Amino acid sequence: MTIYDYNLKTLAGDYVDLSKYKDWTLLIVNVASKCGLTPQYEGLEQLYRDHVAQGFEILGFPCNQFLEQEPGTSQEILAFCKSTYDVTFPIFEKIEVNGQNRHPIYQELAEIEDSSGESGDIKWNFEKFIIGPNESAKFRFRPQVTPEDPELVQTIKSLLA
Repeated sequence: MTIYDYNLKTLAGDYVDLSKYKDWTLLIVNVASKCGLTPQYEGLEQLYRDHVAQGFEILGFPCNQFLEQEPGTSQEILAFCKSTYDVTFPIFEKIEVNGQNRHPIYQELAEIEDSSGESGDIKWNFEKFIIGPNESAKFRFRPQVTPEDPELVQTIKSLLA
């Protein structure tokens, strides 16, 4: 399977067939509302607005596995994202990114290596994966790498060109 084989439910209750993003550059990120890294939503939204017209999409996946920093319901998470950060990119229902109940999409993502060659479990909230059109390239950025980081931004731009 590939990441394009999933039909996933957003926080708003709509289903999105990820096959529609086959020709897009994607940034997939596990998010949380009560984390020290939560302000990254602001940078993610700006990155999204700067590049969406060029075939770029961000897919957010709330996860409560890291110190229970995403305890809310779908409605609460959606309200927080909209009212606090004016998030307009798709955010899907809460999932698990590690362990026995790891969502299948994160089974695929966990195999991607970061810049030091490490793959495996997601380390924390806001771990980012960039997937090129038709999975032509795959990159992993650890949580401390912000959406404004020059290497992350350049990686996205290189896949949009």
